[in-house]
Amino acid sequence: MIPAGTRPGLSLCLVVGFVSVCAVTLPLNAKTLRSRHEALSSYFPNATWERGAVYLTKEERDRVTELAGHDSGHFVIPTYTARLSSGEIRGIAYLDHHRVRTLAETVKVLIDPTGSIIDLQVLEFHEPMEYMPRRQWYEQFLGKRLTPDLNLKRDIDGVTGATLTARATTQAARRMLAVHEIIRGRE
Repeated sequence: MIPAGTRPGLSLCLVVGFVSVCAVTLPLNAKTLRSRHEALSSYFPNATWERGAVYLTKEERDRVTELAGHDSGHFVIPTYTARLSSGEIRGIAYLDHHRVRTLAETVKVLIDPTGSIIDLQVLEFHEPMEYMPRRQWYEQFLGKRLTPDLNLKRDIDGVTGATLTARATTQAARRMLAVHEIIRGRE
């Protein structure tokens, strides 16, 4: 029963309007591009992937910030280590979750034991998809090490229309290479 003096159509309009506003403001194009399993399974098929995490001390975090050239922001970094049955480590995948413009991106940076990038993949991208570079752009990172030239406008070309994504991804690669260097220094 509808109380006298109310307008049921108005309530319905308000609900539909609210849902419409939410739909416009939520990142509907945000998506998980690859699961962690998909991102790892194509590498080192004879290896076992061990899930772990790197826990940085304040001093190590400061050192990562110094090596990367910007604030690392992270004390805990999720990792996946590819280990052969002999115990040999083939590579370590580091996951870096960061903000691009106003929304998040997660990249996997796979690094070999010597400190070179084997692969860099975007796992999640919550900005509009037109701000995500093509796969060929990410291939620039392959074989790169942590050097001063691993920066935009040096070893890494920019992307028109995706400058913030290019900057955030390059910084993530530098951060994870710096973390890898710190980890190697612990051994």
